[in-house]
Amino acid sequence: MNKFMKLSGIAAAVSAALVLTAGSVQAYEAGDFILRAGAATVDPSVDSGKLKANGSTVLNAGAGGATTVDVDSNTQLGLSMTYMLDSHWGIELLAATPFSHTIKTKGDLGSLGKLADVKHLPPTLTVQYYPMASDSAFQPYVGAGLNYTTFFDEDFKGSNKAAFRSLELDDSFGVAVQAGFDYALTENLGVNAAVWWIDIDTEATFKHATNGTKYKVDVELDPLVYMVGLNYKF
Repeated sequence: MNKFMKLSGIAAAVSAALVLTAGSVQAYEAGDFILRAGAATVDPSVDSGKLKANGSTVLNAGAGGATTVDVDSNTQLGLSMTYMLDSHWGIELLAATPFSHTIKTKGDLGSLGKLADVKHLPPTLTVQYYPMASDSAFQPYVGAGLNYTTFFDEDFKGSNKAAFRSLELDDSFGVAVQAGFDYALTENLGVNAAVWWIDIDTEATFKHATNGTKYKVDVELDPLVYMVGLNYKF
């Protein structure tokens, strides 16, 4: 959350600087659609539970401690669409091309290294508030809503393909909050930057390929999602 607070402070400073130069270029009114597109990065803040085998925590003879997992970041094309209910309130749907992440092990079974690859889609629906006058070129906004994340194409990597099978990650429902801004360049076109914090929790299960041991680990991903790009009002 410290990272989120730091980003919020930077965004506030940028917002304050831009608002001083904002002009009356673009108006947000009831019935407007705002399409946003750009580079979106999902940066998980992983809090992993302990890997369990047949219900018992995996503890080997090594000094690495209980086995946990970590997940890397990924950048894809982000898309969102906002429908303005009036000049201050809108509803946004966030979408993207599928994000791809590598799951890595830590602790006693850290030797497994890059355990598997997995893809996910995190559609997120938020209600947004725009505090500025409708004809301001600078339009900061905040939002809150719900996220649904679905995981698919789970695939073990390297030698782990032969050692394990049947990897599945449970889908997730959670809350989401966001902050961002649009800055108009013309009547319809502008630049956009936004950040989301999303509550994503999942349970990963898989089996040993030969002896059938059932493995399970609970993971809180809770990523920050950053997007920078363009917006178009129509």
